[in-house]
Amino acid sequence: MSHTLSARGISLTFAPQGGVLHQFEVTDEGATIAPLHRAPWSPEEVPADAPPHQRWLAGDFLAVPFGPSPDGLHGLTANGDWRVTPSAPGTLRAVLEGAVQGATVVKELSLADDHPFVYQRHLFIGGTGALPAANHAMISVPNGAKLSFSRKRWWESLPEPPETTRGRSCLAYPRRAEDAAEFPAADGTTVNLHRYPWGAAHEDFVAGIEDPASRLGWTAVVRPAEGDLILTLRNARALPMTMLWHSNGGRDYAPWNSRHTGCLGIEEGAALPVLGLSSQETPDPLTAAGQPALLTLAPLGTVEMRHILGAIRWPTGQSVAGVMLEGDELTVTGDWGAERKLPLRAAWLGLGADPVAAKKPLDWDL
Repeated sequence: MSHTLSARGISLTFAPQGGVLHQFEVTDEGATIAPLHRAPWSPEEVPADAPPHQRWLAGDFLAVPFGPSPDGLHGLTANGDWRVTPSAPGTLRAVLEGAVQGATVVKELSLADDHPFVYQRHLFIGGTGALPAANHAMISVPNGAKLSFSRKRWWESLPEPPETTRGRSCLAYPRRAEDAAEFPAADGTTVNLHRYPWGAAHEDFVAGIEDPASRLGWTAVVRPAEGDLILTLRNARALPMTMLWHSNGGRDYAPWNSRHTGCLGIEEGAALPVLGLSSQETPDPLTAAGQPALLTLAPLGTVEMRHILGAIRWPTGQSVAGVMLEGDELTVTGDWGAERKLPLRAAWLGLGADPVAAKKPLDWDL
């Protein structure tokens, strides 16, 4: 059974199976924006040996561990069940049924009147070890998009192509490049990661590594045909990686069957294993720069991931040139002068402190 949460100008739907933020809708300047992607198949079309989350693939979910796992691709957080528990007004709280490396995992989704944002956090209570972690938001871009990012050190592809014999991957693997506008392609040319799509019928994955000096990490997806803009925001010192999943008809087998198109994954996290070259270096370049390469659990405390997902009208279709936070006001600027000022819970991201470790135990009744 799905659960809904709403505030003035925004609403969301949450599904406990897989812990999925199925959709959120923002009403802005008289228009309704519903940017999240949903796969075009029914659960019955998914092969029995596929990861369970493919049966309900949609929206945004938590992937911990990000990648292969005994509990299925992207772990129990993506493939298991979540139990919704009582919470404060304006907040939806759910607890994962089962543990992740001994940690209890809590999800919180919250809204505020006239804020075009979903405030999302995941708390890991106890547990041991370190593991790759990311949000897994999927944006629907059937008519193309323009992408902009906070400052990145470099971009890097996986150790191997996602598809070789049963589909097509078009980037070069593994490769690194400083310029997102000229990432190496498999055919010897380059592609511009600031655009979607940049190729036909392909399945690709590439990650950008944040500049260590960044505080506010952001990704902006402009959908010119829809006249809107989708924003993801994070504390860049806690989650230093922006991962892009380009799923655009590049898989020919069930349930994909070449029909999963116009899906752009914006996956913010800390997941060193997806970096085909950097993950083989000692020390790896994230750790060497003081950036978290993985999510490290705290046996006697909690760690958390915070992430903001939002949408606004953006009728000019301009690419985003900058995103600046001053107090509780977020200013988004286009490359030809368009501007929007938006209310934001700035302190919620914890930009002035270590947002990951909260060493006191939680006293919630879970």
